[in-house]
Amino acid sequence: MSQERLLELWRPLHDLRMTRAVLEWDQETMMPPGGAAARARALATLAGEVHARLVDDALHEAALRARDAAEEGSVEHAQALVALRDVERARRVPARLARELAEATSAGLVSWQAARKESDFARFAPDLERIVRLKEEEAQAVADGGRPYDALLDEYEPGTREADLVPLFERIRAELSPRIRAVAESGVVVDESPAQGQFPEAHQRALGLAASRAIGFDHDAGRLDLAAHPFCTSFSPRDVRITWRFQEDDFRPALYGILHESGHGLYEQGLPLEWEGQPLGEAAGLGIHESQSRLWENAVGRSRGFLRWLAVPWREAFGAPMPDVEELWPALHTCRPSLIRVEADESTYDLHVLVRFELERRLFSGELATADLPAAWNGAYEEVLGLRPANDAEGVLQDIHWAMGAFGYFPTYTLGNLMAAQLFAAAGAELGDLEAAFAAGEFAPLREWLREKVHRHGRRWRSAELVERASGRPLTPDDHLARLAEQVETVYGVTVGGATG
Repeated sequence: MSQERLLELWRPLHDLRMTRAVLEWDQETMMPPGGAAARARALATLAGEVHARLVDDALHEAALRARDAAEEGSVEHAQALVALRDVERARRVPARLARELAEATSAGLVSWQAARKESDFARFAPDLERIVRLKEEEAQAVADGGRPYDALLDEYEPGTREADLVPLFERIRAELSPRIRAVAESGVVVDESPAQGQFPEAHQRALGLAASRAIGFDHDAGRLDLAAHPFCTSFSPRDVRITWRFQEDDFRPALYGILHESGHGLYEQGLPLEWEGQPLGEAAGLGIHESQSRLWENAVGRSRGFLRWLAVPWREAFGAPMPDVEELWPALHTCRPSLIRVEADESTYDLHVLVRFELERRLFSGELATADLPAAWNGAYEEVLGLRPANDAEGVLQDIHWAMGAFGYFPTYTLGNLMAAQLFAAAGAELGDLEAAFAAGEFAPLREWLREKVHRHGRRWRSAELVERASGRPLTPDDHLARLAEQVETVYGVTVGGATG
């Protein structure tokens, strides 16, 4: 009975969260600008309702009783532990603060969109300052005497700590920075013209949809829409929304953005239906979620096997032959510092994450003021990537995350890269020649392997444990860094740093 009572109280909480997600999706894709104020109030009301249900004594008591009644290690025990984690975290946050955060981030999203369009940080700064102040208050409350930034990290990838990330990013910087310099000094220039040209929006959408369907994203249980910043959100495994954006002169942002979001969508569609609306029925964390998107975008989508399969849908979409695979492949594996994270190549991507991680650490330690973020951002990019943004839009305003209050989120992108590489290596060891399978359009074996090893477990295990169970090894950056080193050696003939150094 205790388990039944827990699930009975959890279901309406889940439904309210999904309702809020629908409104947030609409805000990003369909809502006219004039709806901002009313939407902020509605989201704040829903946030208050969600918080009130989470902190309700009846739910807390039900979770405690379910935990004590269940056999340790059982699904029922895991349901109770996950519920208790969410409940006890929420009970540290005042209801007033939960409502204020929802209202502040809703308003912040609107002002960020306008500020980004006009490349004017000052337009966003007051809202961002309010969001940071509220997140600081939340972090202090949740940390309960611990490190506030750890509380923010733990929201997105449970168990993640700043002390563990610092040496990880130090190793990444130590391996990637010398390699990037060596590539620049090599004088080798990759011909990117095979990826460039005139690619009308409708044709790019057709190509992206073909790729998305091929890897298994069910468009009868999902949809694709334009958005300023690509994302995936889910209301149910049977209703998953992904978004995209495009450049008419380069097909890469659209195709690989759609593959990326489809990878997220596959995870959401693969969660167990029998746990829908229950504590275990969600993703384990954003690191493992990112592993699914990066795996399909990079390990699969940039492989020669995938490109050989892509030739037919390319002709159908554009009415012309696709460039030769061996000419196109290097253009998908460049190593060149750039300013925009979502368009960065694999070899420099983690350095974009490093910049954001360091800025967030400084912001929440009190070392950096919100008003000083643009200058700090520009200085960090110049130091780490050797580039300086010309304006705020290609600098501090390029990402949506801080407008959403998602501080502590960015490190999950690098954790996802590590997990993706380790999972893909393990899948290859079990499934055999994946390149040949991709060339034949056979993506189902990999997808079903991921369903079995990752998706079907929901939140029963934490991300790092899922990876260890699937690969037989604790999480390590070795596979990811070795992959990057091999790519740079193949394309540029450079062997500085990492596994080939």
